[in-house]
Order: sequence, then C-alpha cells, then structure tokens
Amino acid sequence: MPVHKWAARRRRWLVALAVLAALLFLYAGRRQQQPQQQQQQQRPALAPDKEQPAAVRRRFRTLEQDPALSQWPADLSVDWQASSAQLAELDTIIQAARCGPRCQPASSADWRHRQQQVVRATQLAWAAYARDALGCDEYMPLSHRGRNFTHLGIGYLAADALDTLWLMGLRAEYAQARGFLAHQVTFDQRGAVSLFETTIRVLGGLLSAYHWSGESDTRLLVLADQLGARLARSFNTSTGIPPETAILRSDGIPFAGDCSTSESATLQLEFRYLAKLTGNLEYRRQADRVIDVMLSAPKFAGLVPTRISATTGLFTGRDISLGSRGDSYYEYMLKQWLQTRRSEPDLRSEYDAAMAGVKKYLVATSPRQNLTYIGELLRVAGEYVQFSAKMDHLVCFLAGNLALGATNGSALADAPPLARRDLDDLALARELGETCAHMYFDTPSGLAPEIAYFRQDARESSDNQLLPDGDIMVPPADRHYLLRPETVESFYLLWKITGEPKWREYGWRVFEAIDKWARVDSSGYASLDDVTQLPPPHRDSVEGFFVAETLKYLYLLFSDHDPVSLSDYVFNTEAHPLPVFSW
Repeated sequence: MPVHKWAARRRRWLVALAVLAALLFLYAGRRQQQPQQQQQQQRPALAPDKEQPAAVRRRFRTLEQDPALSQWPADLSVDWQASSAQLAELDTIIQAARCGPRCQPASSADWRHRQQQVVRATQLAWAAYARDALGCDEYMPLSHRGRNFTHLGIGYLAADALDTLWLMGLRAEYAQARGFLAHQVTFDQRGAVSLFETTIRVLGGLLSAYHWSGESDTRLLVLADQLGARLARSFNTSTGIPPETAILRSDGIPFAGDCSTSESATLQLEFRYLAKLTGNLEYRRQADRVIDVMLSAPKFAGLVPTRISATTGLFTGRDISLGSRGDSYYEYMLKQWLQTRRSEPDLRSEYDAAMAGVKKYLVATSPRQNLTYIGELLRVAGEYVQFSAKMDHLVCFLAGNLALGATNGSALADAPPLARRDLDDLALARELGETCAHMYFDTPSGLAPEIAYFRQDARESSDNQLLPDGDIMVPPADRHYLLRPETVESFYLLWKITGEPKWREYGWRVFEAIDKWARVDSSGYASLDDVTQLPPPHRDSVEGFFVAETLKYLYLLFSDHDPVSLSDYVFNTEAHPLPVFSW
C-alpha cells in the first residue's frame, strides 16, 4: 500500500477512535450524574419544592457507617460507662439539689464582691481597647494599637462585646460600642473574612444585643440583616457547604473544596434566629441545608472527621477530634434542637449517636491521677487507625455540653428522673470538668495550656509533665494561654445544673490567676506565652472572646440572680445568649 494512502487511513482511524472515546466519556458522565440527580430528588430538603414554603423541612438522616469502620481493631473500643461509685456520688448530688439550700454546704464567699471584680476587669479591658483601638477588629495591648481584617474593618471586637457590656450594666461602654457600630460600620466593602468567625462573633453579637435591647434597637437588626445577606452568599455551592472565607462584596458563585467540619456546622443558630426576626426564611433554608447534607453522610459510629468536601458532601478528613475543627459540630447539634423548643428530633438523635461514639471510642482515664479525658482518633479511613491521648483546651466545652444535654438545661432540683444514658453523660461531664480544672491548677501559673497530652502508661516518663507524679504533659509549643473560655463555660453550666458550689470556687481560682498574670498595667489583659513559667511572658494580643465569653461566663457564674435561663436561652459558641423560639 502506498505510504500516503496508509497515512490517510491511519488518520481516519485515529479520528474515529477519538470520536468513540468522546462518546464513551459522555455516556459515562451521564451514568455518573444519574445517581446524583436521583439522590438529590430523594432529598427535597436540599431544594424545597416550589409549592412548599422554604421553611418546610424533610430531612433524611442516614445511619450508614463509613466502610472503614469495619477495619478498626476491636481493642479500640472502650465503651465507657459511669462506675457504681460515680453513679452513687451523682445520686448524692441529685438528692442534695432536690433538698434545696439547707442541704448544700454553707459558703462564706462574697459572690457579689467577686462578681464585681469581673466587672472591674471588663471595664479595664474595654477602656484600654477604646483608648487605643476603638472599632478595630484586633487589639495589641502591648504596642497599644489595633488592626483590621479588611481595609475598613467590620467591628469584630465591638459587636462581640455588646451583650457582655449590657448584661453587666456597663451602659456607657455599651453606648460607645453600639455608637461605633451604628454610625461607622459598613459591610459594603471589599475584602474577605472568615465566614465562621464573622457569623459567631459579629452576627451573633448583633442579634443578641438586639434581643437584650428589648428588640427595640432596630439599627442593630438592620446591621445584622445587612451582614447576613452578604455572608449568606457563601452557601451558594453545589452542596450548600460554604467555603471557609466569605467575600463581602461579591455576587459570584463561591468555590469551596475541603472545608472545616465545625466551621460549616456552626452557623445555624445565628442564621435561623435571623430568619425568625426578619421573616426571611431563605436564611434558614440555606443554613439548614448544610446540616441536611451532614445528616445524610456516612459516619464513624456517630463521629465525624474534621474535614468535609463541599463538592461531594462527604466527610474527608483523616482524624476525628472534639478539639479544633470538630468541636462545635457536636455542640450545635444539641443546641439547634434546644433552640426551636426541641421540635426537631433528628438533631437530638444525631447528638445522642455522637455522644455514644465518644463514650465508645474517645474516653480514656490516666493511670496515676485517674483523670478522665477525651482523646482523638488518627487515620480513621484505614486499618491503621490510632488513639491519641491529646486533648485541646477547646475540648473542655464538652463537660458543660454533656450536662446541658443530660437535663435539657433544667437544674437537677427541677429535672425529672434521668435515664441511664443521661446519668452517664452527667457523670462524664463532672469527670471532664475535674480534668479541665487540673489542666489549670497543675501548672505553676494556675492557667491552662492550649493543648495537653495524657500519660497512658504509669511507667511512662516525660520532661514535659506538669507535676512530678502527674499525668498531664505539655510540650513547649503548646504552653500558651489565649484567655480561652471553654473551661469556665463548663464550670458555669455545671454550677447551674448541679448546684455544686465547687464549680464556682474553681471559677474564682481561674479568675484570680488571670487577674494576676494576664493583666497588663494600663493595657487591660494580654494572652500568655508559657503557663509553666513564672511570671508567664505576655503576648501582644488579646482575643475578642476574652470579654465576649470568658469574662461573661465568670460574671454569670458568680451571679446569684442569673438573667440567662438555660430553659429560655441557648448560648452560641461565642457565648452570645439567643432566645429559644418556635417557628
């Protein structure tokens, strides 16, 4: 055959093969899309029918387990339950609560005076910020300056502090913060912000302050609506899972890859309450859609990895943690159920399944001090899954959350008899509260590190252990203290629910240590670099949650007439109390 004819025939074959390959690719794509389309049609909660109001919910909760769970070794399971001694102690506490004040040990403490010390600390912190950096999103107390997250700033610290200043009766400071927000803040600006932080701090702060104003300060609600409308654009992804960053001035479709699980699942209290106040039920639909996707995704005995794909709606992370990127997923499952007066049982079921998973796989007890702690699971997607005895300070929220879930916010004096599951949860809450107290009181400064590791073997030794015979170990990189609130938050909730005076005393010890070591002359308070040194070196930073959460929880802990009823309010993860409601 002549060469030119062979070349021509070869080109025709290549063209034919290319066409055939393209057809096969298109056919495979259609086959792949059909199950997805069918799955979407089976989950109308992700796209409500046009004939129905946007608020109608038809959730599809799956009990499907991740296939990798079958590869986990049997000895990974601990199946924690309260011991007979722990249950007996808890029964004594319940009986004392029902008996009333005459059965509680007398206290000589002047709680009104201690509460005023917290007010004084709040005034000092606010005065330094207002003098050096009023309106700035961040404050550096050592260098006496502020910094914004966008060119103009969006009032992070002012919005975050509003309800704390109101609840403490600091009306002049409140007016200063409110005036800045009302007259100098605009959200119509260029810049990117953290969707999670802006929602829980600024949106949550505005909504809470609006409520505590008697729902009369409409300027705060207008600001919340303006901000919510810009942040809500982030939900416009294929699954509804938003990216971690929100663009304030953008009408485009956001791009999101793998996202933080906790950040995606910690937007709902705020957007649902905004929907209730404004009547714009699209806010609710968008926020709920995220939870619908998560409810539908396979899990590990109720536990979820710390990352989720915004493309597939499936959990993708390698690790399971109740610390960073995992914590408030579990917190908001319970609190969303409480927020709407326990009207959405799927949320409570998801929370209970998760806590069962915690007790099955994550609870451990140290060998010397007998400290109960919550560890992590590493490499969960394969047969080499491993338990890690690492516990972030963030995990200390769980003590209070377990207590809240055990009684639904009722004090033991008023709660009906508890089921065995709730008794176990409350016993675990008390044990974790004690461990978190040790994370403070075992250090030379009396303040907790950012991360702690626990001894697993009594024969194990380490240069990083806090006490000579203790079980808590802290590497140098984890010894800083950011004035975090999680431990005092749990002390507050445990005090409110159990009535045990020790939780108030623990809180006072923490406050005394903060006031002694974190206070900076003429500059309020600053984070600390190393809680194992005396004196601990200061950092040139102070987080907004110090006033918004830490001082607020201490103030409420020391109050004899707490204005925030746990039956009528739910705290968002930034300690902004929002009222419960019905749709």
